[in-house]
Amino acid sequence: MKSLGSRGVCLPRRWVLAPVILAVLACWASTANAQDNQQIYQNVLNIVGGVSVDASGVVSNADRDASGNLRQFRLDAVQAIPEELQRTSGLRKVSLRRLEAELKRCFEAGQPLPESAALLAGLLEIRYVLVYPEQNDIVLVGPAEGWTIDPRGYFVGRKSGRPVLLLDDLLVALRSAIQSPSVLSCSINPTPEGIRRVEALARQVQTGADPREVAAAMEQQLGPQRITVHGVPDNTHFARVMVAADYRMKRISMGLEPSPVRGLPSYPEMVKGGGTGLSNMLPRWWLQPDYQPLLRDDDGLAWEIRGASVRCMTENDFLDATGQPRPSGRSDPTAQRWADLMTSHYRDLAQVEPVFAQLQGCMDLAVVAALIVKHRLMAKAGYDFPFLSGATEGLETLKLDAPKQVVTNATLARKGKRTMITAGGVQMNPWPLVEKPERSPQVAEIYAKATAASHTAWWWD
Repeated sequence: MKSLGSRGVCLPRRWVLAPVILAVLACWASTANAQDNQQIYQNVLNIVGGVSVDASGVVSNADRDASGNLRQFRLDAVQAIPEELQRTSGLRKVSLRRLEAELKRCFEAGQPLPESAALLAGLLEIRYVLVYPEQNDIVLVGPAEGWTIDPRGYFVGRKSGRPVLLLDDLLVALRSAIQSPSVLSCSINPTPEGIRRVEALARQVQTGADPREVAAAMEQQLGPQRITVHGVPDNTHFARVMVAADYRMKRISMGLEPSPVRGLPSYPEMVKGGGTGLSNMLPRWWLQPDYQPLLRDDDGLAWEIRGASVRCMTENDFLDATGQPRPSGRSDPTAQRWADLMTSHYRDLAQVEPVFAQLQGCMDLAVVAALIVKHRLMAKAGYDFPFLSGATEGLETLKLDAPKQVVTNATLARKGKRTMITAGGVQMNPWPLVEKPERSPQVAEIYAKATAASHTAWWWD
């Protein structure tokens, strides 16, 4: 058995990073239309990864119509993309100093947030972080494309279909790294009380019982599962991406929804028959960054982020006498095989389920933030970026309903009679990665070519 399980944001006087949305709200003409559009806004803004969160914090699959409304809402509001931003770029440069100046100018003039800034000029990932003390600047470099809106409402590259990076996620990662450097994580776990109730129920199930009735009873006995978020505020888009990716992974792993890629069966399909009752081992899967060591130049001004990928990890938690999960230090062979399949198919999965690509993008931004903080790149640049770092008030990140719990869904494997409960989440610990970089002369070549001395815009190719 697998157990799993909106209202919009307030618009304060301070500037909130809701790409495009604010501009649309300002343009509504009539009160009636404003109310209708505000309701759509409230219903769809919380949708990430096909998952919605209501005002009480309950996570569920988003209604298809709501996802369609999200796409149409954004299509109606989308700004014209400047011609120079529409082209594909192998290495687009984004100046954080000049970006901050542009954002501050718009804020002080009472103008809406430019879509190009909210979408970081179409960056798809971060390959290099470059510091230019002469310009008091830090420059982010990576592949980029012009963007469009896919059927699910994601801003994606026109050519690749990959979600573009969001300024909002960069701000959350950077401010979290500055204020409380720690591991960024989320988890969805059953409660010990629920596990004990399901264990008691499993002992009472008779041979030949209706599987649908048993599943319904288990859903009721296990009850809602708790969602915990650490390292970033739980009401941010960054946190929502972590939770949505974990939620989707769990539903795919336990066959609650079909796998969207070939070669990735559900865990129950892989489990051999045998055994009865509730196992005292709780298979746990989680997603974490899997990067090659960073490269740097001799002066620590040029950094390369290499081999960005995501690995699915697994370990069995041991359920003690009270139903409390405890790490066992070992994994079940079948659970390990499923984790390996998830890892090998992650790139394909990210192509058809954009939230997994968004998760990798958030991992990139977490690495960038940790790098900036750990190696004091702001001090090397000679500028503290007060607007981006949050030291100066005015630039607020988007506030969403915080995910707190998920309703349990149960499915019974036809092989054998054993009840399975899973746990897991997402864990990003970028700090060890940025602590031990390797030196490389090749990074200095990129540094010399990307200098912003001859440019005045906040981005360039």
